[in-house]
Parts: sequence; C-alpha cells; structure tokens
Amino acid sequence: MKKNNIVLIGFMGCGKSTVGKKLAGALGYAFSDTDAMIEEAYGTTISAMFAEKGEEYFRNAETELLRKLSKDAEGLILATGGGMPMREENAALLREIGTVVFLETKIETILERLQNDTGRPLADGEDREKRLRPLFEKRLPVYRTAADYILDTEGKSFYAIIEEIKTVTDGVTKK
Repeated sequence: MKKNNIVLIGFMGCGKSTVGKKLAGALGYAFSDTDAMIEEAYGTTISAMFAEKGEEYFRNAETELLRKLSKDAEGLILATGGGMPMREENAALLREIGTVVFLETKIETILERLQNDTGRPLADGEDREKRLRPLFEKRLPVYRTAADYILDTEGKSFYAIIEEIKTVTDGVTKK
C-alpha cells in the first residue's frame, strides 16, 4: 500500500520545488526537497559534491536518502532532483514513498526558466541548450514510466497545477 505522500519528479526547472511548497501548504503537509536534504546531511552544496566527488557519489547519496524516506516518510510532499528516477532502484523507491507525479514541461520553457540560474551543475557553462536537450530527451521516457500521473504544466498557473494534483491524488491525500 502506498504511503500518504506525494512525490514530484521532472526535469530541472519544471517547478517541483515551487509547486511542492505551495501544494504542501494547501494540504497541510510537510515539504522536503531531496537536494536540500542531501546538502544538509553532507554539509555541502550539490555543485560542490559534483565538483569534488563526482556525479556517481551524488547519485549514491540520493539512493541512500530514498531508502531512509521509504521507511519513515509520512504526510510529505517530496520534490526530487531531476536525475533521481534514472536509477531503477530509485524509481522503485519513489513509488514506495508515495504517489509519483511527473510535472511535464517543454524543454523550451525549462531553458527559459534556467536562463539566469547558476546553481545547477549539469546546466552550468556555455551552450546550455546543446547540453540539456539530449539529457531532457533521455530522461523523458524514464519520467513517464516512473510516474503514477503525468501532469502537463504548460500554460497552467500554480493554482491550476495544484488543483490537478489534488484531484488525481485525492485518495492518497485524505487523512
């Protein structure tokens, strides 16, 4: 049986953290962001982890966090890192944690949102679109497979997105 949690997945810049915070407020749930949880646990930033220890080290930290959350998370809205569902084990753990909602957003919208963002290791540097588009296309089918619900966010207000999530997760969110 699924736990009473909602897990938001999707590519960087799709709105997981912003939607998650607003959704948590609307439902009276706690909100957590896996990247922030890892930064706190390891006492460093994601960017520094990538630079000093490499992506694999960071991905292992994500899996370790999900194992813990799968045991004790309850009444939680969880925003995940964009690459988290790429490991099969992580995708399975996300489904154990709660109802998984994919916030599907077009790459053009994401590139626009990330235009002035410098805190994302995989997006930093020159020719952002050339690097992100193939990554986006690789992750898209994994997000779709990992999700219990796919929510197209294009042209929708935060209020509309939150209402749609509340509707599709109604059985989960009733206490």
